Amino acid sequence: MKNRVNNNSNSNSYNNNNNNKSRWSDEDTTESSRATFFLDRCLPVPVLSPAVAAVVVFTAAVVCFANSYDGEFVFDDSEAIEANKDLLPSTPIGDLLVHDFWGRKLTNASHKSYRPLTVLTFRWSYWLAGGLHPIGFHVANIVLHGVVSVLSLPMFDLLFSGCYTHARPGERAAPRGSFLCALLFATHPVHTESVSAVVGRADLLCALFFILSFLSYVHGATQDSSRQPSSFSLAWLLVSVLLCAMATFSKEQGITVMGVCVAFDVLCICQVDLASVFGQSQSDTSPDTDGTTGHSNGSAGSKKCASPHAASWQRSLAVRVSLMVVSTLALLWLRFQVMGSSPPTFQVHDNPHSFVDGSLYRVCYHVLNSFVDSSLYRVCYHVVRFMYYIYTPLSVAFSIGYLVMLYGVCIHSFVDGSLYRVRCNVLNSFVDSSLYRIALNLALNLAMLVVPFVPASNLFFRVGFVVAERVLYLPLVGFCVLVVHGMARLCGSARHRQKCLAGFVLLLAVFMGRSIQRSNEWRSGMTLFRSGVSVCPLNAKVHYNIGKLLADSGEPHQAVERYRHAVHLNPVYDQAMNNLANILKDHGQDVEAEHWLDKAVAITPEFAAAWMNRGIVKASLKKYEEAEQSYRQALRHRRNYPDCYYNLGNLYLELQRSQEALTAYQNATMLRPSHWNAWNNAILLLDNLNLYDKAITMAQAALKILPEHPSLMYSLANVYGKKGDYAQGEKWYLAILRMDPNNANYHLNLGVLYHRWGKLKEAEVAYHKSLALQPDHQTAIDNLNLLRAKMKTDASR
Repeated sequence: MKNRVNNNSNSNSYNNNNNNKSRWSDEDTTESSRATFFLDRCLPVPVLSPAVAAVVVFTAAVVCFANSYDGEFVFDDSEAIEANKDLLPSTPIGDLLVHDFWGRKLTNASHKSYRPLTVLTFRWSYWLAGGLHPIGFHVANIVLHGVVSVLSLPMFDLLFSGCYTHARPGERAAPRGSFLCALLFATHPVHTESVSAVVGRADLLCALFFILSFLSYVHGATQDSSRQPSSFSLAWLLVSVLLCAMATFSKEQGITVMGVCVAFDVLCICQVDLASVFGQSQSDTSPDTDGTTGHSNGSAGSKKCASPHAASWQRSLAVRVSLMVVSTLALLWLRFQVMGSSPPTFQVHDNPHSFVDGSLYRVCYHVLNSFVDSSLYRVCYHVVRFMYYIYTPLSVAFSIGYLVMLYGVCIHSFVDGSLYRVRCNVLNSFVDSSLYRIALNLALNLAMLVVPFVPASNLFFRVGFVVAERVLYLPLVGFCVLVVHGMARLCGSARHRQKCLAGFVLLLAVFMGRSIQRSNEWRSGMTLFRSGVSVCPLNAKVHYNIGKLLADSGEPHQAVERYRHAVHLNPVYDQAMNNLANILKDHGQDVEAEHWLDKAVAITPEFAAAWMNRGIVKASLKKYEEAEQSYRQALRHRRNYPDCYYNLGNLYLELQRSQEALTAYQNATMLRPSHWNAWNNAILLLDNLNLYDKAITMAQAALKILPEHPSLMYSLANVYGKKGDYAQGEKWYLAILRMDPNNANYHLNLGVLYHRWGKLKEAEVAYHKSLALQPDHQTAIDNLNLLRAKMKTDASR
């Protein structure tokens, strides 16, 4: 098509003169492209080459979080990294496909966080670092954040330019805007948890594949150079679907890229007039490029869409959208099957607000619903209009309130679908301006801000947290575009440009300083949670986490104080009660420990660990019947509970119910073959029953699973000694002494074996070595005296 030009010889500069150096070809001179170019050109920053921009963004991203490179494993890292058997080379790689993020089987007790690609990268980090060395894991996170920030440049170029401008190959539509957006994204302190915590790699990988999927989709959908493409590359769209699947298997919110791709296709690539689709056509009021009314883009619902080309691009759009919808449903079905067709299970303290009583929830729902119906669209109208004209880079506080409003809008949209009506009314306010397509672009970036957050919103299923920084990693993309759009609008006036630039530099400096400060707090668990106390002093979970760290570091008295405070702040905090009781039990305060465990199981009857600990305390208090009942309750709520079987075996052993004790120990070793305590107690039980052959068989089976385990080898040597097979006993004693030559008991028992064997000189040497290591070892002293008496008697004969 040809540009519309004014017949006046003094017409505007967008004409067909060969000397014109306009960025667009003749057929691309549209209102939206001119508006986009104008906004980007208003930004007071130079145009950098792609390579230079990438280096600057990568450097900024790395500098902000570099000081966490040598940090510890903190917060969820203890479960997802340190306690995760899936990282070990001995674990079959196929187990990653049937285990959750924490290395547990995807049973009803699992949180159902299925992220095999993320766990696979943890395994690679383990291999590259040569073990559980945090530095290797943290460096990978920091570099990955830098890579994601660089890849965000072309994505921001598309999101900022919005309506497709068909720039020439290699040409960027918004080089200034995309660069500023990427800088904001790279340095924002809300990324601290995702980068500084190793488990945040799930968000980083999800963002990586999310961006690649989006770029692949846009590349495939715009193979046709026309403004509303009637053809597309199926291969590139399939690549986009594959990358979406990889994003989803890195973290669940990756699937939302499908919605973002469709929204970009509809609003920006095909420029569909949503107002006309919903019966609010603006064809009588929206200005065309030649000053007449009616859109010239052939949008759906327009009177000009009856042409063959219109039918062709509409069919093409329908096929692309259908492919995305079918792929999304297939991924959701697969994900649900992996979960065992059941939702995840969480406890009240994980996300208290999601456990609100049903009647109260319904009341809150109706209040929110009436608020949305009565006034929300008017609020949206004024807030979005204000944001569009006045939004400055320094209005960070406003953005928080704005996110809350958007969250309300999102909730209502899933209640009765009125979000489209709200959006269309908001868009109506822009129809009378020359920037109608910019308004659609804002709508797209609002979607980019909201849609990736939906999986963490508790709308469709319960999640394990109230709010978390990490879930904002992807939504921040939309936020950054909105901020730079507002800055560009202000920079349209020359007198504001220097002020805006100064404000942006100040904001960037604040972001970088805050990111460095926050990443430093994430270097250790204690500094992290103490910083949490300064922000949320009444948060029981923060005090609970500090208590756990204090207990692990050998400060039980301070840990008790923290646990007591956590229970004071949250009187139904069953986990804090359980941990408090464990410390009290270890310090002989069984009566108080019993009180807290009784209370914990009363609050949460399915709390298996509390039932087991209650059994231990009851047994210590000689309340054997209640102890057995507690163990049975624990096994009822968690059938595969090896520690509980082990403690039940100890109870039966104390009650001299030997066969039941042996069965319990065998159950424990069957469920957890590495449970050496259960193996060892079973061997000792058989030894005490004089069933030496069975004890030897069990010890040999244990050593096949746990080779060179000193306690098992020691027990086997003792059995051989009691059986009278002194040669085998000597062999095993000497083997463990090579492993631990400074163990006084090993030398003592070797001396006993020689003593019985009649090798008195060797026995005397062994006893002397035991006493050299432990001079006050009374058994060694007594045995040495007996040996000398025997030697004296033998010498007198």
